[in-house]
Amino acid sequence: MDLGTERYNLMNFIENLNGFRTAIPGSDWGALAWFAACWIGYTLYADREGHACRSLVRGTDRLRTVWMERMLEREVRIMDAALLNTLMLSVSFFASTAILIIGSLIAALGAVDREMQLTANLGLLVAASREVWTLKLFSLITVFIYAFFKLTWSIRQFNRCAILIGAAPPCNQLDESQRHAWARRLGRLQALAGDDFNRGLRAYYFGLALLAWFVHPGAFIGTSIWVVAVLYRREFASESAALLSEDEETH
Repeated sequence: MDLGTERYNLMNFIENLNGFRTAIPGSDWGALAWFAACWIGYTLYADREGHACRSLVRGTDRLRTVWMERMLEREVRIMDAALLNTLMLSVSFFASTAILIIGSLIAALGAVDREMQLTANLGLLVAASREVWTLKLFSLITVFIYAFFKLTWSIRQFNRCAILIGAAPPCNQLDESQRHAWARRLGRLQALAGDDFNRGLRAYYFGLALLAWFVHPGAFIGTSIWVVAVLYRREFASESAALLSEDEETH
């Protein structure tokens, strides 16, 4: 392929991209920007405040270290391995589901025209061009690809935690300082895995918010706010967060 052909293809790609961009109404771009701001803003807030005040993250992370301290005191650690396997199974379920969702959405990209015809007479969905439908599907695919990578990285970190548990010395070979050091390492590794699991789960929540975009950009904006409110309520203001922080508040 000569330089002239490459330049022609590049110019043609840029022209198509500009055409795609201009074919999408400003209300849809604005709703998508608001969605991104809600997701990124809440993630930054939760990552900062989740470890600084009463929350599910802080309470759970503290108890992970306590669990590892108890594990290091036991001679038989089968129960701990079973509990860790239960955590990994939960993450694996969501990771496998994300792959199925991604595959379904990619298949939907090849049938956009048919989907537009099927939904045209429903009356519940706002009329949208082919470009808008494509943008919506690509946005959903992006969300669940993000979820898949976060969830699979969480699984890998839980696997490393299982290796560390297997490598931990017997309880009679650990003094107090060594036990605390091992518990801190194990607890921290579990906390990192848990953080990525939480981010993957949040992607599922925001993926549900994206579905409202098919109804109307205004519904998309409202649902994004609702998802943030639900996440905040569960992670910072729920009874579960209070219960996990009880021991911490009494010390």
